[in-house]
Amino acid sequence: MRLIDILSEKDMTMYRLAKKSSVPYTTVRDICSGKTGIEKCSGETLYKLAKALDISIEALIADAVEYRPGFEWYKSQICHLVKDMGDLNFIIDTLENDRISELWNKRWYVECLYLLGMIDYLSRENDLPLCDKYTEMRHAKLQKPIYPAGTLALSAAFGSETPKKESLEEAIPEFLRHNIVESEVRNVI
Repeated sequence: MRLIDILSEKDMTMYRLAKKSSVPYTTVRDICSGKTGIEKCSGETLYKLAKALDISIEALIADAVEYRPGFEWYKSQICHLVKDMGDLNFIIDTLENDRISELWNKRWYVECLYLLGMIDYLSRENDLPLCDKYTEMRHAKLQKPIYPAGTLALSAAFGSETPKKESLEEAIPEFLRHNIVESEVRNVI
């Protein structure tokens, strides 16, 4: 919950919070207006605000701090969702909830482009038209190729670029367009 919402819920003004917490009013105002992100505040400021509001620091910063899992985990979760939901339900759910834009707005570009690649791939596999909403994003490309962890491990183990080259040759075009090397999305356990 944002600080401004917590204040509203506690029926407290910014001025009263500033006085009660000994945090300068301008700091409280800047946090409430979004000018300053609460995650940028010092531990001391967070402590004072949380204590004055009678909440935990975790509750105070929960909306500002978000866990971002590793990309391999993310890919696995998406592939399992496709398997569990089926192609069409996965496409519908992803597009209705606009998960692609949500990831783009968080600047989680690798995850966003992977999900867009998945939607475009599944659309092609099911003879569906592409969603027009993401036309601009389809031109986005990561600076460096992202290879599957297994391919990188093989390449390192053999001291050879051959696994990477083979992986590139087998890559699904909808992913490769974004510089994501992906060849298998259906073989999940």
